[in-house]
Amino acid sequence: MRQYDIAVIGGGPAGYIAAISGAQMGASVILFEKSVLGGTCLNRGCIPTKTYLKGAEIIHHIRMSERYGIVSNTEYSMDMKKAVGNKNAVVKQLTQGVGALLRSNGVEVVYGDACLAAAESGCERAKQVSGLKVVVCGGQEYVAHNVLLCGGSKAGRIPIPGIDHENVLTSDEILDLEQLPKRLGIIGGGVIGCEIGAAFSAYGCEVTIIEEQERILPQMDVEISESLRETFQRDGIRVLTSSRVRSIKHASGECVLVCENDDRITVDKILLSIGRTADLSCLGAFKEQIALERGYVHTDEFLQTSIPGIYAPGDINGKSMLAHAAFKMGEAAAKNAMGERISCDLCHIPGCIYTLPECAGVGLTQEQARRQMGADQILVGRFPFAANGRALACGAGTGFVKVIVGRTYQELLGVHIFGGMATEMIAEAASLMAAEVLADEIGEMIHAHPTFSEAFMEACADATGQSMHLPKSNRSPCRSGH
Repeated sequence: MRQYDIAVIGGGPAGYIAAISGAQMGASVILFEKSVLGGTCLNRGCIPTKTYLKGAEIIHHIRMSERYGIVSNTEYSMDMKKAVGNKNAVVKQLTQGVGALLRSNGVEVVYGDACLAAAESGCERAKQVSGLKVVVCGGQEYVAHNVLLCGGSKAGRIPIPGIDHENVLTSDEILDLEQLPKRLGIIGGGVIGCEIGAAFSAYGCEVTIIEEQERILPQMDVEISESLRETFQRDGIRVLTSSRVRSIKHASGECVLVCENDDRITVDKILLSIGRTADLSCLGAFKEQIALERGYVHTDEFLQTSIPGIYAPGDINGKSMLAHAAFKMGEAAAKNAMGERISCDLCHIPGCIYTLPECAGVGLTQEQARRQMGADQILVGRFPFAANGRALACGAGTGFVKVIVGRTYQELLGVHIFGGMATEMIAEAASLMAAEVLADEIGEMIHAHPTFSEAFMEACADATGQSMHLPKSNRSPCRSGH
């Protein structure tokens, strides 16, 4: 029986990057994947939804084409079979690419359900050699000095009467629909609900989003949430906040969502998008021994679990359930398994929502900064895309860039963007925050003109009262955080 330096359970973003990182350090690595490489992100999340949202963006451009003098008498319609086929082709190319990366780095890949097993389960080598861990896959035992639990997450569920029905879908299933429902009800106004709602609304579906909290995208800055809600309502998406679904009734192919305030919403399909929970099936024989916290695997700053030699990067630990955070955690966990002591810093992880317009944020929201520092200790700078030449030329004048700055040292505490190219622009903000570049320094940096990114520079300049492209009456050297 071969002995490995690292065994990775799960081939999602955390898992495959961990495997490659370990292999590049000279480790012998084996990776177990129960279905398809790439995890939720590539197969059922980030990438599939972005292909659908690209379709929604194209429809948006078709609708505004006459503004640019493009006149066409051709009608368009939505072919969901082709949309699904395109999505599947993109996913296939990317997942095959992950497989090629693993092969080129010498990572052995085994397909099947894998989980931890006790050394006493029958593996003589693990009994004889102190520190070896056992992984079981398809009845076969494998031993390794270190195991990385990269089981990822699964769609969350809530106990609502009537929820277990074929017309109630999670994000795993709705992206395979080959027929567009006329009416779609979405339970949950977080990232997944808003993105899928935006796509299906553009495709021609009547969309209703039901969110139990006071606002959609509750993790984002309040101005972002409010701006997106206004856009949704303008585009015909019905948004109900502070509303909870009590039950779901099914009859004659229709679904009726019964809410606590007695609202009754009739739809054809329902998307349950209340977030994701850790998939703990990979814990196996150690499910009672590995410490959990709020339903996630508890890890220290080095991503090690309560059992030495067992690490848990990615969604399974609940620290940041984003693919780019999982990449970073997977790399750090592999290095730590090989003897390094790397603390995984997740302070400047950007969050992106690919609606139309897009939303993005990094660092503290204005509300968080107020609570932590006090309103009189922060400055707020804003710049509207309505004053940005590139945005106006592209018909994307809706939205703004907002920066939160420390009053004393002018450090950048948070950046929040609502508008075109927001998900691309946020990378500059996150990079400069990580490099500890000050807001007044950013305000003096030359940005190409005309670009969307000028708005970020101008917002930083506005926070310190130096913006050249805002009317003087709108500028102030002491923009209060109140």
